[in-house]
Parts: sequence; C-alpha cells; structure tokens
Amino acid sequence: MARETKAEQFATVKERIDKTHRWRVDEGYDAMWRRMIDMYRGKTYFGTSDPKSDRVSVNLAFSTINVIAPAVAVNHPKITVTANKEGDEDRAVFVEAVINYLWRHHDYRKPFRRAVKDFLIVGHGWLKVGWRFVEEERPLTAAEQETQLVTAATEVQDFAYANPAMAGDLPTDEDLLAGVPATAMEVVEDQAFVERISPFDMLVDPEATCLEDAKWIVQRIVRPLADVKKDKRFKAGVRRALTADSGVRYRWDNDTEREQYADLAERVSLYEYYDIERGTLSVCASSGDDYLLDPTPMPYAFGHPFVMLRNYDVPDVFYPIGDLSQIESLQEELNKTRTQMVNHRKRYARKYLFHERSFGPEGREALESDDDGRFVPVIDENRDLSSVVAPLPQTPLSPEIYQQSQIIEGDINTVSGISEYSRGQMPEIRRTATEASIIADAGNARSADKLATVELVVSTVARMVMQLMQQYMTEAQMVRVTGKDDEQYFVAYSRDDIIGEYDYNIQGGSMQPLNETARRQEAISLMNALGPLVGVVVDPGELVKHVLQFGFGVADPEKFLIKQQTPQDMEAAQAEAGAAPDPFGGQPGMPPPPMGGGPGPMPNQAFEATGGVPPELLAQLQNQMGVELPNL
Repeated sequence: MARETKAEQFATVKERIDKTHRWRVDEGYDAMWRRMIDMYRGKTYFGTSDPKSDRVSVNLAFSTINVIAPAVAVNHPKITVTANKEGDEDRAVFVEAVINYLWRHHDYRKPFRRAVKDFLIVGHGWLKVGWRFVEEERPLTAAEQETQLVTAATEVQDFAYANPAMAGDLPTDEDLLAGVPATAMEVVEDQAFVERISPFDMLVDPEATCLEDAKWIVQRIVRPLADVKKDKRFKAGVRRALTADSGVRYRWDNDTEREQYADLAERVSLYEYYDIERGTLSVCASSGDDYLLDPTPMPYAFGHPFVMLRNYDVPDVFYPIGDLSQIESLQEELNKTRTQMVNHRKRYARKYLFHERSFGPEGREALESDDDGRFVPVIDENRDLSSVVAPLPQTPLSPEIYQQSQIIEGDINTVSGISEYSRGQMPEIRRTATEASIIADAGNARSADKLATVELVVSTVARMVMQLMQQYMTEAQMVRVTGKDDEQYFVAYSRDDIIGEYDYNIQGGSMQPLNETARRQEAISLMNALGPLVGVVVDPGELVKHVLQFGFGVADPEKFLIKQQTPQDMEAAQAEAGAAPDPFGGQPGMPPPPMGGGPGPMPNQAFEATGGVPPELLAQLQNQMGVELPNL
C-alpha cells in the first residue's frame, strides 16, 4: 500500500471534517441540542399561533437542571493522592497539597460547572486540559534601559582591562546606547489550563461509540481573521491567503437568522485535528488549501487533551442523552395546558350586556372603573335597573384541565427523578416520614450515579494537570499548605518534588453542597455513638468542641467548656478560702475517694454519659437546634 502524501492527508482531514458536520446535522444532534438549550432557557412557546394570545411556559426543565447541578458539582473537590510506587509516599502528600491548591487558585471549578451544565442539558460536556505559554512584547522603562546600558558598559570595561591590546576595537558609549533594545518579551502565562468546550465545537469520528475507540478528534476554534494572519505559529503563505467565513457556530444548520447576528469583524474557523492513530496534531482552516500547521507529534505525554462527561449512555451510540430529552414532550404539553387556562380566563373575563342609550359618557366611565363603591348614573329612568345591565353568561373551564396540569407535573417528576421535596415544594399528598425518606433516597440514588461520573472526570483532570506540571514546569513555584497547628504557609517546590505516578481520588461528598441539618444530625449521632467511651478513650472536651464547631458552626467552642483546675489551682483556692488541703486531693466538704481500690473520676473528665438529662431540657434543646437529639 502506497504511503499517503501530505496533500492526500490534508484532503482526508478536510473531507472528514465536512462529512462529520453533515452527519451530525442529518442525525438531528445539533437541532436536538439547541432545543434542549432553548427549553432550559424557557424559550418554548406552544399551544397557539394567535399573536394576541398569551404564551405561558412553566419551566420545570430549568428547575430540574438546577436541582441536579448543585448535587454533583457546587464546591471545590477534596482530591486525595496515593503513590503507585514504594518510596513515593512522602511526595504523594505534597502532590495532594499542590493539586488542591492549583484547583482553587486557578478556579478550575468555573469551567467544570459549565461543562456539567452541558452534561445535564444536552447529555455530554467537554473539557480541554493543556499547557498555555504566552509571551507579550512590552516597552522597556527608562530605568530598565539604563540598567542594561550600565551592565553592557561594565562588561566592556572588564574585557578591556583583561585585553588591553583590543581596547581600541571595543564599542563606544554611543554604540552601547544604540544597542539597548526599546522592548522586551515578557512571559505573561506559563501554566496548565482547564477550559470548557462547547459541544457544537467538537467533532468526533462518527464510527466511534465512545471516546476511547475514536480514531480522531477535532476542535473548532473561531478567531478573528486579522489575528490568525499575524500568528507566527502558522505557515506564512497559508495564513496570508486565508479568507473570512461566517464564524457562526450554527453555520452548517442553514439557520440564516442566527447568522445575521454575527460579529461584524471578519472571522475564520480553525480546526485542531488530533489524529489518535498516528499520534499527531495538525491545524487547518475552513478557507485554506493547505495545513496551517503540518502534522506534528502531540505535545502532551497523555495524548489528546480532551475529557468527556457522559450522562445517560445509549448502547452503540456515541452521543449520550441528557436529563431534558425525556421530558421534552411533557414540558410542551404542560405549556399548552397552562396557556389554555390563561387564554380561557382572558377570553371569558367578566363582561356585561347593557342598553347603550341608558348611559351617558359619565355613566360608561363609571361602569368601566375599578373604583369600589362608585355610583353609576343611568339616563333612562323608566327602565328597570335589572334590565339595564346584565352579566354575559360564561362557559366555565373544565376541572379536568386543572387535573391534567397536575398529572403532567407528576409525570415530569417521575421521569426526571426529581420529587416535590427536591424542588422545595410541599407535596399535594401528605406523606409519612418513612415515605418521604424513601422518595428522597430514590432521588439521591440518581444523583449519586451522576456524582460518581463527575468525580471520575475530576480525578482524570487532576491527573492530567499534574502530568503537565511534571512535563512543562521549569521554574520553582509556590503552594499554600496547612500545618499541624492549622497555620497556613507558602512553600516553594520544583519539578523534582512532584515527579512520580499517583492515583487521584475525590473525597466523597466534597463537591456537594453543605446540608446544615444533615451536618448537625451527623454531629449529634457521633456524640451519641461515642457516649459510652467518653472518659475512657474519648476526651469529652475535644468531643464537645468537635460537635459545636463542625456540627453547629460555633467559631469559639472553648467558651462553652468548663475550665479544668490543676491541683495547684485547687490548693491556691483552698488556701485563699482558709481551708486545709484535702490529703486525698478532693474538694473541701466532699467525701474522700472510695478505699476499696475502685477508680475515681478522671481528672480531665468534664462530663460523663449517664443518660440522666431531664426530658424538659432535652425538649428545649431539640427546639433550639432543630434536630432530634439522642438520649444523653
């Protein structure tokens, strides 16, 4: 088999890009994704084409997504790192500190949350993990130019002193001044990045059923034409010959209305083509007839830089489905029903029949007024008032319409797995605590499955970021760490400090929102579980501090604890009171410890779990805390 020429390879790349665009449009993916996005935005108007008619959208799609999203990605993750090789355990601890610091410092949560929205709405989301090195030319200040001039003059003088025979051939002060540059290149960015990529801008091998078996991946990047022509990373002849295209994301959808709103600046679509089989990266443009960047080895050790979040997988289909696709028809039907209800109320608003000659202008104005208790003058005194004005008979709206609306909302909750409790609503049917708990657990099971998917992607992104640090990091950087005394320190580290292979995992629940009630209940349950061990192997003071601080958010729990007295403090107190010290170490007026050898109270014991809390006090504490307390 003859080897492909570069021109043939380029033709193959362009054909694959064009065919994949058309395949995705023909399969209806682009149209479906736009419908899901519009449904989330509430841009769904159904039920009537009458311009005078109201169009009502009860956007449960928006509610559904915004109930699920916080349950899977709202907080910064707590990433744990374990070494894969013996001897790397100490470095693993440091790598863990570095990746958690980078995640917060660069706020990787922001692009991640946007990708999670794509993941829920259209069924999948894309993240790109790479290394960005950017230099910018800036003018030198007068002080910087003076420093360079002094440095050059010093070097000339030192050379002349060491080589007196060549002193006459050395540059003069005027020559040195002319050689001082006016500008300098400055590194403005040299770090790993994580960014969200629009699903519309990603093209994948149509024969693939998952990302792992794709032979190639393409990212579409729209840039101003003028910027591309000045980009020296690309071949000069090809970039100068480029022409502008629409630069509109929906260009291949024949959506002329969207194209009207394109930026007036001329733009061009670039395609980063990652050939997974050959391990190469190339760049071409929609209007170019050759590579802007010839195929070169992929820059990253892990291969292509893309990570895909997949929602509900469909067997043998590459693109998963999202949470809105299965409630689309129900959302449409709900909007129709509510629109009918509103338009019926408008159409059959209260109207009256009246004899026109019985009212003058003042009477008509008073009849149409909203003023309460206003008198309406009638001109025709010979006519009975009951026959002057009569209400127009109305056709009431069938109660089945209202029932239908409730049925549809229930169907949406069933299909989406979102209960009334999750939406913050009081259910129409009163349920027992057990029934409510079962419903909540069913919804949590779905969220847990999504959370597991998201956590897996987070761990993958964390691994890729650290691999990039190991590959491209050149200068020492700083990381903020927390010491044993809870003080925070900045520590310098180099590439050698993070070298190695590690496993990255996400601490369970660290990405979920903090539930105050659940946190309190957990703290109380912990205190109840450790009650029998208090004073034996559990420090009662530390236990109480933990419950108050982490369960109830008390910043200074020390103020609630009884300060323990040392023997010296007790002797001083007794001496001040004029009492002789107790030889047994007890307090004055208290019986001595038992003589039978049994253990007395622990010196540091603040309380003990006796089960003797009065019921009245227990009830008071329960009302104040809002949780069910154990029997203390």
